[in-house]
Amino acid sequence: MSGLTELPYSDLNIDVGGRRLVGQTTVREQLAKILSSGRLSHAYLFAGPAGVGKKALALAFAEAVNGLDNLSDLQGRAFSKKSSWSNHPDIRIFLPLPGSDPDFGELSARSELLSEDPYEVVDFNNRPSLTSETASGNRNAFYSISYFRNEIRPSAYLKPNEGYRNIIIISEVERFRTESSNAFLKLLEEPPPNLMFILTTENANALLPTITSRCQIIRCAPLSKDEIQSGLMQRDGVNEQDASFLSRISGGNYSMTRFYDVERLQTSRNEVLQYLRASYSMDAAKIVSYSMSWNKELNTEGQISILNLLEVFIRDLAVYRDTQTADFLTNVDQLTVISKFCESLQNARLDAMQELIDPYRAMLRQSVSPRLVFTVLANRMAYLMRGKDTPLPESETWRHAPAYDFH
Repeated sequence: MSGLTELPYSDLNIDVGGRRLVGQTTVREQLAKILSSGRLSHAYLFAGPAGVGKKALALAFAEAVNGLDNLSDLQGRAFSKKSSWSNHPDIRIFLPLPGSDPDFGELSARSELLSEDPYEVVDFNNRPSLTSETASGNRNAFYSISYFRNEIRPSAYLKPNEGYRNIIIISEVERFRTESSNAFLKLLEEPPPNLMFILTTENANALLPTITSRCQIIRCAPLSKDEIQSGLMQRDGVNEQDASFLSRISGGNYSMTRFYDVERLQTSRNEVLQYLRASYSMDAAKIVSYSMSWNKELNTEGQISILNLLEVFIRDLAVYRDTQTADFLTNVDQLTVISKFCESLQNARLDAMQELIDPYRAMLRQSVSPRLVFTVLANRMAYLMRGKDTPLPESETWRHAPAYDFH
C-alpha cells in the first residue's frame, strides 16, 4: 500500500468532514483534491487561529486517507471496518502534556474526548482539569525530549497495519522544546516509508523554518459569524437567538464558543459595561477589582471572551454613533446604554479603542498576567474615550501598572 495513487477516490469529490465539520470550505476542498489525486505528502501543517477546527480537519483527513467512513462520507469507497480514527491501528494523535515526564493517562483521556467530539476542548491551557469545571490555573504543556523519544519517535517506525499510511497527528507542534524540536526535525527530514505527519499550530512563525519548509502548509482561516451561528444551530442544537449572540462575540473561535454559558456571558457583559465606566472615571478600585476577579475566576478563553464582549460593545458604539439606528447593533437590547455612552463620549476615538483589543488578546494567549492586561487596557481606554493620545507608547504600556496595588 505504498504507492502514491492507490487511494480509491480519483473519481469522487469527497466532502472532507462533511458529517461534522463547521466551515473551512476552502480547506476541505483542498483536501478533497489531494485525496482524489492520490499524491500524498509525508507531512502536512494545518496553521490557523485557535478554535477554527484544525484538529477536526486533521482527524477527518487522516480518516479519509486510511479509509474510515466516519467524519466524512466516502461514498461507498471506505476500505476500513473501524468506526473511528480512535480505534484504527494506524492513526495516532499526540497533544502537548505538562511536565518533563508526563502522565500518558492524561493523553488517553483527552484523546477519548476527541473521539467523541472532534471540537472538544482538550488543551491544558483552556482546560487544565477534566474533573473540575472551575479549575482556572493554566498548566504549561509541551513536548519534552523524553516524550518525543519514548512515545512519538517509536510510533513513527511502525508499519501500516490496515491503512495506506501510518499517520501521526501532532497538535500544537509549536510547543516542542528546543531539544525535542531538533530531534523531530531529523525524523521529518528522513521519515520511514509510509509515514504521514499531520501537524497543527496556532503560530507557524514560532516553528523552525526547516520544519515548515518540509511540510505542505494548509492555512485555516478564522470562521465567520455566519459559519459559527450555523454550526451552533445545526451541530449543537443552540436556538437561533442564542446562536446569533454567541457567534457575534466568538472572536471566530467555534470550539470554545459552543461551551459558553449564555447566562454567564450576560453577567460578563454587565461587568464589561461597568469596567468601561470605571475606565472612563479612572476608578482604580473598580478597575483592580474586575481585573483580579477575571484573573481568578476565568481561564484564558474566558478572559478572552471578556475582550470579545468589550470589542463588540465598542463596535456597537461606533455603528450607532455613525448611523443613529439600532438596525446593525449586536447588543440591541442595550440601546439605551449605547445611546447614553455615545452622548457622553462624543470625542471618543472608537477606532483606536477597537484596535487596542487584538494585541491584548494575544497577550492573554501568551500568558501575560490578566491583572496587568486589564489594568493597562483600562488606563489606555481612559485617554482614548476623552479623544486624547495615550501618554505611554505601546513599548512601555507596563508603566501604567505600578500605580495600582494588587495586594
